[in-house]
Amino acid sequence: MSRIQILLCVLYLSCTPKVNPFDFGGHSLLAFATYIKGDTPFPAFSAVLMLDDIEVGFFSSNHQKLIPRGPMKDKHTLGPSYQKNAMSVFTVMYEHMRARTHKLMYHYNTTYGVQFLQRIFGCDLLDKNTPGRMISKEAFNGESGDEKYLSIPDKTLETEFKWPGAWTALQSESIKWVIIDFYQPICIKTLHNLLHLNTKQVMRKVKPRLRLFQKGLSHSAGAQVTCLATGFYPRHINLTLLRDGQPVPDHQITGGQLLPNGDGTYQMRKSLEVSTEEVQHHQYTCTAQHLSLDNKLDISLDHEPRPGAKYVAIGVVIALISLLALIVAFIFCRRRCVGTGMKKEKKMEHEHKQKGEESSQKLNLNLLS
Repeated sequence: MSRIQILLCVLYLSCTPKVNPFDFGGHSLLAFATYIKGDTPFPAFSAVLMLDDIEVGFFSSNHQKLIPRGPMKDKHTLGPSYQKNAMSVFTVMYEHMRARTHKLMYHYNTTYGVQFLQRIFGCDLLDKNTPGRMISKEAFNGESGDEKYLSIPDKTLETEFKWPGAWTALQSESIKWVIIDFYQPICIKTLHNLLHLNTKQVMRKVKPRLRLFQKGLSHSAGAQVTCLATGFYPRHINLTLLRDGQPVPDHQITGGQLLPNGDGTYQMRKSLEVSTEEVQHHQYTCTAQHLSLDNKLDISLDHEPRPGAKYVAIGVVIALISLLALIVAFIFCRRRCVGTGMKKEKKMEHEHKQKGEESSQKLNLNLLS
């Protein structure tokens, strides 16, 4: 793997396992960790600490401390308790990811070149600031791997193993209590403290702008019905496309990815391809539930004109504009012509008057002589 690919993976976390934002509740604290084996200009181990979607810290095997990032840069240096907890968690994670990388290299028979293991690890708070889940997801060389979820309220552990080394029942029980007694208190306490320090950034709420529209398809006689929510913050949103009051099945819908806007807000769209008959015989609506809304937001379908109708409308507008231009030009020319004629008449009248005066003067002179 080239250094450019490694750079992209480390800086942009493009090879980390995908995280659905709806996996988390009101707020989350996640560490995006990367272990690299091989000759690269990057640290062997690094971790980016994210409060919701805001980077608040960075840890690496080179520095051996948590470095404040983002809004935390403007605050006091993280205290000893933060550094102690960071060292405890990331040191254990570093050693575990290094050992796990060697096992996966043996499993995939990839003993040469640069190898990297990435892990997302953290916790979340539910809407009422109650602990939600601990989560761990891994990827090796860009391929998604094991996933583990611990529900904090009922202390149940769910695992999905894709690599060799699945836990026995005894191992699962033992690891569950390690997470509950060690990782979970540190994560939840740190999350509460960071929320307090960054209230202005993470507590802001921006309402979504919701639109449901229909667009004709160029490759068929049907149409695409799209539900779009944009401009909202925080990122958690529940967007539902309904047909006759019932949610459209997920397998019929395209989209649904959460995307960032340039102003720090987010957008999401869900689309459904339908025939012309379906649009005419069914009622399509879109609903959104968001932390900024007291009640869910509902909107009905805005029918977009068919392509032919659109062109006809454009033609009518152009014709009306042309007709109006002709009328204005006619009125202008008529007024100009009338004005020119009146000027000529006045000039002729003036010349005739002057000639009359000259004749009268000559007549008077003759009489006097």
